[in-house]
Amino acid sequence: MPSLDFESEKQNFRDYYNENHGLLEGAKNSFVTLVNSLIRSSSDIALSKIEGRVKDRDECVKKFSRKYRTGLETAGHEYQIIDHVTDLIGVRVVCLYEDDIEKIKDLLCSHFEVVDITDKIAQIENTENSFGYKGLHLDLKLNNQRKTLPEYSKFVDFAFEIQIRTIIQDSWSVLDHKIKYKRSIPNNLKRRINSLAALFEVADREFREIRNATEEIMKAEDVTPEQISQESDQTEGGDGLGKPKTSRLNAFSFLKIANHFFRDFEFEAHKIDGFTEEIVSLKPNITRGKFNFYMRETISTVKKYKEFFETENPSDSLNPYTVIRHCLYLGDKDIFAKLLTNQAKDTFESWLAENF
Repeated sequence: MPSLDFESEKQNFRDYYNENHGLLEGAKNSFVTLVNSLIRSSSDIALSKIEGRVKDRDECVKKFSRKYRTGLETAGHEYQIIDHVTDLIGVRVVCLYEDDIEKIKDLLCSHFEVVDITDKIAQIENTENSFGYKGLHLDLKLNNQRKTLPEYSKFVDFAFEIQIRTIIQDSWSVLDHKIKYKRSIPNNLKRRINSLAALFEVADREFREIRNATEEIMKAEDVTPEQISQESDQTEGGDGLGKPKTSRLNAFSFLKIANHFFRDFEFEAHKIDGFTEEIVSLKPNITRGKFNFYMRETISTVKKYKEFFETENPSDSLNPYTVIRHCLYLGDKDIFAKLLTNQAKDTFESWLAENF
């Protein structure tokens, strides 16, 4: 029963915590798994991490004392500490971009019962002192549909707090907590902290803008192989006789063309950048059409060589990157000679001499 006896209520909370700690951990794990599944099923949300924790018992008591005890006792309102600890179970979602926060909020609100929403982003941005911790906090419970499912039957009475932040906001939160005695430090140091927080905000916006600009570039490269093939007879950069300037080869157009020739291979972004740069360094004015032309004209020959090579070398293979190197070399041996080692060129040339 609620009371105004703090020592009694503190002991009651500690007893509750100790008796239910295993159940709380199970609920936390279940909520993390569910939230992770829901968000990752949405293909347009980029996540960094999802993690959970059960709040330390004594930290819960300290937070209650700091935020609620004085007001409740002054007003003569009897209390139970557990009723005021909304973040006993906590889940943190860290996404990449600011505009994903609202998407995650809408998604979770449609799958859980919403107890409360605290928008610390709006709180900070609507004040003159506009720098500080930013994030969105949702207090949630299982909705009626999930409460009926056997896997959640033990957790139907538990609420949990979910914090949604960007990577930048999460980094600022970690660093901000390491700055000791913020309220007591001199004004010149406070200004420096505010300046640093402003840089974090700018970084968040810039990452979002860079993503948007990158998506626009990708859309511009989203053409059909047939359209790219029509460019292949055009001189790189235009020929001065009325032929249009064609698109220079970049990582986006490389991926578009490579995926056409190697449909079952997953090209990794960090490798594509370096590989495309290597090609462009040897032929700076190469267009996507010309690259596609080299591939189209030589791929059948190189695939036959691949079969020969792998038959002769059962423990070795030519992956798509190596096949592309051979295709470009065969397309223009003078320009792309450096794409192959001397041994690889010698083996390839010997096979070509015997078969063509």
